[in-house]
Amino acid sequence: MNTPNKQLRFTSLIFTFLLACSGGFSFAQTGHESGHGNGPVVKVLSAVDATEKLEGQATTATTFEVTFAPGVGGTPHRHPGPIFGYVAEGEFEFQAGDGPIQRLKAGDTFYESTMVLHAVSRNPSDKTQTRVIAVLLHRRDAKQLVIPEPPKQAK
Repeated sequence: MNTPNKQLRFTSLIFTFLLACSGGFSFAQTGHESGHGNGPVVKVLSAVDATEKLEGQATTATTFEVTFAPGVGGTPHRHPGPIFGYVAEGEFEFQAGDGPIQRLKAGDTFYESTMVLHAVSRNPSDKTQTRVIAVLLHRRDAKQLVIPEPPKQAK
């Protein structure tokens, strides 16, 4: 059974994730969805305390469904643990770290290392939506599940 403190901590983590992925926020009635006209819609599918450890600490595996309307993209960000992703529908442009921008199709998978910059995440189509399922393994005490990348300073 979830304690009120554990539920509050989980809700805070989800809020942080949703805020960073959508570039803003507006919650659906469930409190577990976010998105607006400029960003993807993020829905938490599950959060399971795992037996695996990350940096010697207890972990949680959180599964998200991220839906991108035609032409929509997310903002650059990082995660405090590895991400394992699956493109469930549509096409997905993706870039993590120094790798090239990839165009993934439904059925393709991707991986992001802990704290690598996820610079590109967008739906390249102007007609169909994209739906991605992502599993994030993170420390249970993580304060943020998504760490927004600060804007680059002009030189």
